[in-house]
Amino acid sequence: QVQLVESGGGLVQAGDSLGLSCATSRLTFTNYVMAWFRHAPGKERELVASITRYGFSTYYTDSVKGRFTITRDNAKNTVYLRMNSLKSDDTAVYFCAAAKGSIVVSPGSVDYWGQGTQVTVSS
Repeated sequence: QVQLVESGGGLVQAGDSLGLSCATSRLTFTNYVMAWFRHAPGKERELVASITRYGFSTYYTDSVKGRFTITRDNAKNTVYLRMNSLKSDDTAVYFCAAAKGSIVVSPGSVDYWGQGTQVTVSS
């Protein structure tokens, strides 16, 4: 079956950088918009960033613009999220997601989810 496997989470200090990866298998990768969501305790799951099928367009939620960068490598069926200048508010479980349609991906439109990786930013 289709698998999305995130890696790269961890515990860092405010101001540090961290990179997440999401390797996919059994997924026709270029058929999907790829996205990163996050879910913090007491908050709704939030779309953080997304990228179109061939990487021509990206979307970022306002709170991460200028700090996070989403990229994808279609030859490796992998999507990445580079996170710089991390803040305590970035603490959450980060999920990789694959969806068809709009670059502004809603949770309800996701076809496949990864299992999540914890990112904790200490202040």
